[in-house]
Formats: sequence, C-alpha cells, structure tokens
Amino acid sequence: MADVSRAERAAQTHPDNSLPPLAGLAPIGNHSIMAILSDKWIRTQALEHGMIEPFVEAQRRDGVISYGLSSYGYDARVAPEFKIFTNVNSSVVDPKAFDPDSFVDRETDVCIIPPNSFALARTVEYFRVPEDVLVICLGKSTYARCGIIVNVTPLEPGWEGHVTLEFSNTTPLPAKIYANEGACQFLFLKGNERCEVSYKDRAGKYMGQRGVTLPRL
Repeated sequence: MADVSRAERAAQTHPDNSLPPLAGLAPIGNHSIMAILSDKWIRTQALEHGMIEPFVEAQRRDGVISYGLSSYGYDARVAPEFKIFTNVNSSVVDPKAFDPDSFVDRETDVCIIPPNSFALARTVEYFRVPEDVLVICLGKSTYARCGIIVNVTPLEPGWEGHVTLEFSNTTPLPAKIYANEGACQFLFLKGNERCEVSYKDRAGKYMGQRGVTLPRL
C-alpha cells in the first residue's frame, strides 16, 4: 500500500479542512502566526503613513539593477555616499572603538571596492517601521552572483532612519557598486501583537540615523 502523505492523513482526520498546528509551532491563543506582508499593505503604509520615503510604486528594471515595490517586499536603492574601508593606518578593527580614519569617503555614482574589502553605504529611502512589524533584509541576487554580499541587521519595530548597508567584496578583484540602483530587498513581517517595548520606546542608539552611520556603543 502506498504511503499516505501528511496532508492526506490530516484531511482524513480533519474533514472540515481545519489542519492541526505544524510540528514545533505552538498555538498563540487566537492570534495568527507572524505573516509576510504584501505589496498592497506596503503601498498603503508608504503612501498614507510615510513608511518608505521616497517610495517607488512599481519595479524599475530597464538598464539598472531593479528597485521599487515587489510582490512581497521592497527593493531599496543605495545612495551615492560611500565609506570605503582601507587599512592605511594598520588599525585593528574594533567594534567597540572603530577608527573612522580607516575609511575613505566617496560621493560617486559608481563605487569601486578593493579586493577582499568592504564599504559602508546607506539607502536612498528613509524607513519608519510600524511597532508591530519586523523588517528583514536580503541582498540582491545580481550582486550575490558576483561575489558581492550585502549585510543589514533586521529593522526593529518602531525604528526609523536611513538604513546603513555593508557591501563585502569577497572576490580577488575590484568590484563596482552602482548608486541610485537596487541594493537589497526588505521583507515586512507582522507580529501576532505589538511588542511590549519597541526600538523607539527604549531610545535605541541608531534611532533616526541619517547618512552613513558608523558603529556606536
């Protein structure tokens, strides 16, 4: 006799189509599990509540690395402001006391990152995150396929500001980053309820940051 799939067993056990909770996920009262939010929700929040400014309502892709609203996310652009890491001072990289002189500042439409180095940048867009939403970021596949990795921590509930981006050139060759084109995609996850303490409530150290922001304690 052929194996019966889990879905088929569930349908037999629950003929009203009310499937049991997935293994490892406990029910949360009457609340739904965290869900990813659609283009319709993103558009409404951006246009009516200033969640993303400036906001591009449709994908732009002709001759550029794509950016703008997507089905379940938003592809943000990188601004033409870069801090390129260089070790001219033979400094030790210390997250608690980062030497700002380790960077060379550039305002340019095309930033060239040295081999096996990195650069800091920021999004063109200014974000205001609702207090019941968590935002995660993924790098653009166009850059990833070239060995260029974009790193961003999650945007916490209640946070606002320009997002500082880190571009790592993992290749043995110089790498180009194109300003005012797509850099990464943000995905918006709605929690089952508002958190007790938001980033704004605790006055986080990166609240309201503008421009390219270095590490802070």
